[in-house]
Amino acid sequence: MKSAYHPQRQPVAARRAAVPPQGGGSGPRPRPAAARRLPRPKLTGLGGGLFACAAMVLAAGIDWLLFDASMLGYGLLFMPVAAATALWVRPADLITAPISAPIAFTTGVWPIAGGSGGLGGQLMGVVTTLSLHAGWLYAGTLIAALIAVVRKAVLIGRRRTVPRRVA
Repeated sequence: MKSAYHPQRQPVAARRAAVPPQGGGSGPRPRPAAARRLPRPKLTGLGGGLFACAAMVLAAGIDWLLFDASMLGYGLLFMPVAAATALWVRPADLITAPISAPIAFTTGVWPIAGGSGGLGGQLMGVVTTLSLHAGWLYAGTLIAALIAVVRKAVLIGRRRTVPRRVA
């Protein structure tokens, strides 16, 4: 016996015609612009680290062009990158966000560190910059860690509130 109405067996045009117009009816309505969310990319741990490193190298370039390699500008650009990395990493890889933040800070600070005299001079410039501006490094890492901890707590809370099926 065939049923009189089966949506998958109808042609595509007939299925589209069956949807009521947006002006009235009880069909799906588009969400208002205020209710739409920003894109939520889900990065792996490695992807989050690569994103953070690339973003900080780009931030260093912007800082070098606009602010003449100011560590204040670089530190201010580091905060949203650390937060975005912690927000965009997958739930399974949340522990990597506070780990990748200081690595990204160090990667990005290399071009604007101001060392001279070859590789040794550049390395000493990076070490000096990291030691003098550790506050920015700690603040960004703390932001990433707090976001990761809050996200993990929310995930654990959701798991506990979901009713379990009885077998």
